[in-house]
Amino acid sequence: MRTEAAMNRFAFERALLAQGARAIAGLDEVGRGPLAGPVVAAAIVLPTAWIQGGMPVELEGLNDSKQLTASQRRRFFNCLTGNAQVRLGIAQVEPAVIDAINILQATHQAMRLALEQLHPAPDHLLVDGWEVKSLTIPQTALVKGDCRSFSIAAASVVAKVTRDRLMEDYDRIYPGYGFAQHKGYGTPRHLAALAQRGPCLIHRRSFAPLKAAQLELL
Repeated sequence: MRTEAAMNRFAFERALLAQGARAIAGLDEVGRGPLAGPVVAAAIVLPTAWIQGGMPVELEGLNDSKQLTASQRRRFFNCLTGNAQVRLGIAQVEPAVIDAINILQATHQAMRLALEQLHPAPDHLLVDGWEVKSLTIPQTALVKGDCRSFSIAAASVVAKVTRDRLMEDYDRIYPGYGFAQHKGYGTPRHLAALAQRGPCLIHRRSFAPLKAAQLELL
């Protein structure tokens, strides 16, 4: 049974449709804080029928990816990516680029690359967090947007599952750091592995404590 709160998570999309928008993309990123791995962005256009009538049964409970279990995220990811009515773009920016242009600019670059995969381009964006001034499509920035908009929540889940799978792949390439468990975040286990092994190719050299260690060496 759909609750009023759940239905209200399409309030922004419905208002934009009423103003004449035809395609509204939710936009979110994952991976700004880790010490290793890429930043990943996803842009998703959900069907107008869903916005007007509510989420299909298999996607009921969709929420901010941080509020879901890993199994819930995978289930929603499969539903979203396996539905031909859902248009989506996914992009990543690698650690070397993050180090070269900084994490904020790298995040915005990933968002632009994800949006470029949507053809035709959406009329309006719902962006999690703060306005991204480099984007040319009209946008509405929503703080905690992944809890307030189903379009952003969908982008959050797709970006999160995509990045988690990348880090699980990296765990096999660079064993011993625990990437499959902590996904590159600075957990005690990760910091201990860094102290013992030093950084590998996917570590972000511009992030503390890696940056501090390099300065100490110099």
